Amino acid sequence: MKFIWPQWLWLAAILPVLIALYVWMLRRRQKRALRYASLAIVNEALGKASRLRRHIPPALMLLSLGALIVATARPTATVTLPSEHETIILAMDVSGSMRATDVQPTRIEAAQAAAKSFIHDAPANTRIGIVAFAGTASVVQPATLSREDLDAAIDRFELQRATAVGSGILVSLKMLFPDIEYNLNSYNPRGDPRRGTAIGEAKTDAVPWKPVEPGTYRAGAIILLTDGQTTTGPDPREAAKMAAERGVRVFTVGVGTTQGEIIGSEGWSMRVRLDEDALKAIAETTHGDYFFAGSGPDLKKVYQDLNSKLVLEKKETEVTALFAALAAFLTLCAVGLSMWWYQRVL
Repeated sequence: MKFIWPQWLWLAAILPVLIALYVWMLRRRQKRALRYASLAIVNEALGKASRLRRHIPPALMLLSLGALIVATARPTATVTLPSEHETIILAMDVSGSMRATDVQPTRIEAAQAAAKSFIHDAPANTRIGIVAFAGTASVVQPATLSREDLDAAIDRFELQRATAVGSGILVSLKMLFPDIEYNLNSYNPRGDPRRGTAIGEAKTDAVPWKPVEPGTYRAGAIILLTDGQTTTGPDPREAAKMAAERGVRVFTVGVGTTQGEIIGSEGWSMRVRLDEDALKAIAETTHGDYFFAGSGPDLKKVYQDLNSKLVLEKKETEVTALFAALAAFLTLCAVGLSMWWYQRVL
């Protein structure tokens, strides 16, 4: 446990003084009782249990004062609380490879079902946005609290050619940070150093933006669901670095199998495999996690795991209110017991 105002803990020095004062008062009362035989006889008749009971209310008041002193110092503790992830961006692959059936009924249908499950299991106050990407990426649903709008956006998915995983990350990142500028047509979207453009720096920034530690952004996160095979667009590793420099974690979900499947249309065919290495690298760069989803049920479980990961988080928080409440409770107990046993307040 730590304290925001530790200098107030010196007030705890009062406690030994109060204990000494209480002991002195008891001894003085005992000496007075010895002067009067009748009082000594009454005390003897009360018994040991009754003599101990009279110390309980003062002891509770002393504990109450100790809790109040701790509360004054504003203590903090590491506890598990709901996280501050207010906005979650789902970046979903809608490229042609997602029609493969190595995940039943198809990769895209399993992904849609799992995404809906995740959306409806998320806390009601979590805003969720959806980005769809194939040869390029676009926002199909701005961040919203409406689960019906999110479901409708997922149902509107149409498969397209090519896969630009980097574009999906960048468009998702821009939903969290609208000031970011990047080039979706470049292999390296982070700017041209020869022109003095800072990495990820907005054109409107008065001063260059400074990168932060990866994983430190707590107001949002990105969940990337894809088979990981990039065929066009920005380098996903460069896009992941931009997310990491903003502190945004990217959780990657691999859909499909490493063996893959041969798909074809209109006289052409190709084998589509899950590129786990690429997705693991993205997650590692941003301090996120990689999840493998080889089947529909697995995919649903992945989203459930992501929900719990994003909802609960260990963090250091102020617990002053707990100690203040404890002090109030102990005071009420001390006063209540004193009134019940002796018809007086302490």
